[in-house]
Amino acid sequence: MPYLLRAAAPTDAPAVTELLNEIDRIEIGRPETDLHTVESDLGQPETDLDRDSWLAFDGARLVAYALVWDDSKGERISADHYVLPDHQQAGGLLLEAIETRALEKARANGASKAVLHLHLNSAPTTDLTLIRARGWSVVRRYHVLERALRRSEDLPPEPPAGVRVRTCAGEADRKQTHALYQATFAEHFDFQPRAYERWLYDIQADRLDWSLVWLVSTEDLGDVGFLIARDDREAMGWIRSLGVVREARGRGLGGLLLRQAFAAFAARGRDTVGLGVDTENATGAPELYARNGMSVHYAVDTWEIVVS
Repeated sequence: MPYLLRAAAPTDAPAVTELLNEIDRIEIGRPETDLHTVESDLGQPETDLDRDSWLAFDGARLVAYALVWDDSKGERISADHYVLPDHQQAGGLLLEAIETRALEKARANGASKAVLHLHLNSAPTTDLTLIRARGWSVVRRYHVLERALRRSEDLPPEPPAGVRVRTCAGEADRKQTHALYQATFAEHFDFQPRAYERWLYDIQADRLDWSLVWLVSTEDLGDVGFLIARDDREAMGWIRSLGVVREARGRGLGGLLLRQAFAAFAARGRDTVGLGVDTENATGAPELYARNGMSVHYAVDTWEIVVS
């Protein structure tokens, strides 16, 4: 069937959110996409929506959406791609579009090829036969974990002697959180370094409740870890990032920060908290989360294609 394709505009954010929540219901059983997240995606710095975004319509109905952005200023390009199950032809058109545009962006960066990454639910609405036939393959799996919260049980933890947990209170603490983020995530798969201002955009700092950001320090090493949580998701409280420098690992500081976040969300009346983790994370994060009562909600795969 013929589809109408056009670029997205910021005013399309509500329609895109509705589409993504329709896909959420199919893939994970409930809607978990928030409008502000889509608005942030469509407003990414240096993204040209006229060339980097696509909407596919069946008549008046939005049935597929895609977005490409440049993570690396090199060959690594990222994309989003969502399609309703009965409209795989539209999905194929958008896959072709993001592959073509990714190569253009990589070449503009001076690279000879584009290494394009796309995240899909492990049981997606996208036809995996179609995406594999185009040359895509899975290179990583992530788990979205969740944990039930109880106000009477999830109480603020008592730091051990010589350890201090503090709220991120001002600009100096924010810059320290950024520095710790860059240091602790540099060894992670697909990490892309970020200057301070771009990092603030990535974490949606304009919407962030900084009382849900904590730094942990020790007497011997100073500031060694951080946790960024946010309370603006409708489905659950969310832990966006948690990191502890290598020299301070094994002291229980990650668990301390986790329990601090659990207590804060429970005190606010949240009944569930979630986060995402690389299943091949080498720092022990999956085990840490399991020890603290978190279990798998659903899985997400990173798909990759090299376009030249």
